[in-house]
Amino acid sequence: MGEIKAELNAELQTHIAFEIPLFGGIPVPESAVVSWAIIVVLTLLAIWLTHGLRKRPGRKQIAAEMLVGFINNFCRDTLGDKYWRTFAPYLGTVGLYLALANMAGLFGVTPPTKDLNVTAGLAIMSALLIYGSQFRFHGLRGGLKKFSEPVSVVTPLNIMEIGIRPLSLCMRLFGNIFAGFVIMELVKMAVPVVVPIPLSLYFDVFDGMIQAIVFVFLTTLFLSESLE
Repeated sequence: MGEIKAELNAELQTHIAFEIPLFGGIPVPESAVVSWAIIVVLTLLAIWLTHGLRKRPGRKQIAAEMLVGFINNFCRDTLGDKYWRTFAPYLGTVGLYLALANMAGLFGVTPPTKDLNVTAGLAIMSALLIYGSQFRFHGLRGGLKKFSEPVSVVTPLNIMEIGIRPLSLCMRLFGNIFAGFVIMELVKMAVPVVVPIPLSLYFDVFDGMIQAIVFVFLTTLFLSESLE
């Protein structure tokens, strides 16, 4: 039992991939390296899918147009005709990153979203997008007025949401991916053959996709409320 606990604790730690030899050594976590790899994959995939576009599309172009169309339609339905073009590229990029990050376990690497620093960073970016857009499109006075809607008595609650919203986004994503990772590690220790395969498909693919969709959906929903 003690060996299993020690092995599990070792797996749950944030692993350092390497150190940058500056300022006494800057540790670079494994989650950052995997995130860089995902960025490279998405960049190369975007270049490949958009290379040689034609008026009469082939299978590759049809797949790309279906993906972009799905993202655009989702943003248009949620944000409306006035704002969707502004935010669709960012929301689509975050969704694709999270989908690949959550499925990283299929390739034998630790999902970056198991690292609280990654989910916290994504949540802070969402908060900056939400409240930055609120002041950008409504102005200073209009942005401040949004905190007193629908009635002034809820102003303290609306101000508290500045911290509550990113916290909920962060912990929901981190908690689900972390819990799935812990369960998979326990299963691998107990039954290392056959059984982990279907569970991996569930936690890495099905649950991973759900968490990516939920994160983007909630960000879009909060953004829509700030733009009303």
